[in-house]
Amino acid sequence: MNIVSHEDQPRETWRAGVETRMHIAAANGAAGLCIFEQWVEPGTGAPTHVHSVEEVLTVIAGVAEMWIDDRRAALTAGQSLIIPAHRRHGFRNVGSAALHIHAVLASPIFEASFDGAAEPVRRWTS
Repeated sequence: MNIVSHEDQPRETWRAGVETRMHIAAANGAAGLCIFEQWVEPGTGAPTHVHSVEEVLTVIAGVAEMWIDDRRAALTAGQSLIIPAHRRHGFRNVGSAALHIHAVLASPIFEASFDGAAEPVRRWTS
């Protein structure tokens, strides 16, 4: 039995204004999911990117502008966006307070190809 204490997982700064805490991934024994949360300062977020698997983003607190391809929506606490695999998407904090996001990827490894980046980003591989 693999029990993970979320508070024992460190917060990482992925980019200015965004802190991420991995909960479940290949790095701590997961075989099929990657689950993490992010705290996002106003005006920042995740630039447009693609995953090869489905993702679900849930707003815990704050207001997020999220997009899939050219469709945009504002999500608030208690709302989730289901993002199909291979679709260009991203989000940003459009509120005046910190945005808290919970994310689930249908893969034990976080892998994303960001617009304009030469190489994909891979995290929590083992």
